[in-house]
Amino acid sequence: MLNFPKPFSQPQPHPREFAVPESVSQAHHPHTSEILELFRLRGDSQYGSEPVSQREHALQAAWFAEQQGVDPNLVAAALLHDVGHLLHDLPDDAPEQGIDDHHENLAARWLQRRFPAEVCAPVQLHVAAKRYLCAVEPGYFHQLSPASVCSLRLQGGPMSELERVAFERLPGAAAAVRLRRWDDAAKITGLQTPPLEHFARQLDACLASGPPAGHDLGENT
Repeated sequence: MLNFPKPFSQPQPHPREFAVPESVSQAHHPHTSEILELFRLRGDSQYGSEPVSQREHALQAAWFAEQQGVDPNLVAAALLHDVGHLLHDLPDDAPEQGIDDHHENLAARWLQRRFPAEVCAPVQLHVAAKRYLCAVEPGYFHQLSPASVCSLRLQGGPMSELERVAFERLPGAAAAVRLRRWDDAAKITGLQTPPLEHFARQLDACLASGPPAGHDLGENT
């Protein structure tokens, strides 16, 4: 996985696995059912210090992506970009405590055993995309929420010129930048979105579209 410097980082947690009730698993691909159950169990947790839950944040990002007519793989990436937060037991306010949960790497390791690279790569790179946009787009930093500014410090801050060049060459970098913008916007209290089940069929289609990425994305442990 992408290995840009990350000052103040902590050891990365390992993803949890969740058993899926038979009643949930029959209607969809097994991995889709696994995701639905994961959000059922943990999706109501707070999205850090933002005014939405993890489920609301995921649904808003996916809804913004779908409204722009992007490929289903990118809609799936938008829905699942922060699934790493649901796979560890760190507190919701970990960044405020000075802890980088490396949720992008945690998510990528979990997803690459299930989804094709077109889903996994933007998820892996969405934190790097924030650092990239801070370096190349005047005014972007000032649009970030206070919580996102806090986590940016833990994640390495704006990219250096060498990091910028390296990022732009990575497969999935452009998709990650698009995902980042939906991520930044998906913090709206009370926004009405389709439910998780609306996106479940798209997850099924992505899972059937090709082999999982496996270890093609590399490791960063």
